[in-house]
Amino acid sequence: MAVAATTKKKSKKDEKTVFIYDSKNKDGKLVKGEMSAFNEMVVRAEVRRLGLTVIRVKKKPKPLFANTGTISAKDISVFARQLATMMTAGLPIVQALDIIAQSAEKVAMQELITTVKNDLESGLTLADALDKHRKYFDELFVNLVRAGEDSGSLELVLDRIAIYKEKSESLKGKIKKALFYPIAVVVVAFIVTAILLIFVIPQFKELFDGFGATLPAFTLFVIGLSEAFQKYWYLIFGSIGLAIFLFTYVKRRSDKFNHFLDRMILKMPIFGPLTEKAAIARFARTLSTMFSAGVPLVEAMPPTAGSTGNAMFSDAVMNMRDIIAAGSPLKVAMQQSKLFPVMVVQMVAIGEETGALDTMLGKVADMYEEEVDNMVDAMASLLEPMIMAFLGVVVGGLVIAMYLPIFKLGSVV
Repeated sequence: MAVAATTKKKSKKDEKTVFIYDSKNKDGKLVKGEMSAFNEMVVRAEVRRLGLTVIRVKKKPKPLFANTGTISAKDISVFARQLATMMTAGLPIVQALDIIAQSAEKVAMQELITTVKNDLESGLTLADALDKHRKYFDELFVNLVRAGEDSGSLELVLDRIAIYKEKSESLKGKIKKALFYPIAVVVVAFIVTAILLIFVIPQFKELFDGFGATLPAFTLFVIGLSEAFQKYWYLIFGSIGLAIFLFTYVKRRSDKFNHFLDRMILKMPIFGPLTEKAAIARFARTLSTMFSAGVPLVEAMPPTAGSTGNAMFSDAVMNMRDIIAAGSPLKVAMQQSKLFPVMVVQMVAIGEETGALDTMLGKVADMYEEEVDNMVDAMASLLEPMIMAFLGVVVGGLVIAMYLPIFKLGSVV
């Protein structure tokens, strides 16, 4: 019974609420403020203890147009930086969480931080409080915090987590930048082409029917394509939507499909090297952060595997974990994986020999993050003229097809 009682969820009465109060000091001046408490009576008692005369206490109303958006990885990165900064400045962790919760723009983030703060006040460690929210705080985050609490260096570890999150978000942003532009242009090209085929070209067809002349083959082809689009547009768009849905569904549920997809991406001429460098950068950054926080190498490998962003690298890192657990050094495990360049393996070997593995892994991460940045810039410069040429061929081809008969009639006249 005792165990069942302790595992019960907290009722709303056990959760703190933010109150605002109006009061007067000894000089009769109005003093306003905010306070988190379990109920209004606690606020009144606390305000009187401060030597103030209570005028009014009420719950702080929620903003009418509050930002209730979902919590993103960037929000967690900002949270880690804010918490690290405040704890380094000497603020108690509960007070720091209270300040961060009040300053958060998103209501969902406010509620999450308040819940973590309440769990801390109930006696849980920060790691255990965060572990209850694995949707937002992954295994890496929780393990690093636990290591920091065990070693008494939580402020230092939180700073490393903040740096790691900021670097990871920056790298993720660069990858998205490389992928977003060509995908967006292709989507826009498809939409423009569909509009021309469905609405514009039929108008030209009616005009050409009045000529009574033989149309060029290219024009006939485009008109036929337009008629197919008009007749089967729902099948075309439905098939595209179904294909996207099936791709997303299978990707979420099939490990074999993810392995196949990630293997194919690594073999692609442009995106393959970019994905490989990004995976190595994530591997080095994650392992460096965990190792410097005092997490044993074997225990650090599973979170590191999950951070690489590629199934091939993830499997390789888990195999490396078994090799390290059997007594081999990290450099041997990396050599056997056959996924890491010789230079990276040599730098890791030097780090192991000199006892500065975390520093050397950090340098590897810095180097590969810079290479990813350079590749993204070079890719944008390369793809821009190619995409413009693609748009010119698609849209220009449709326009030329429609004007060919007009040019032909003009030459006859």
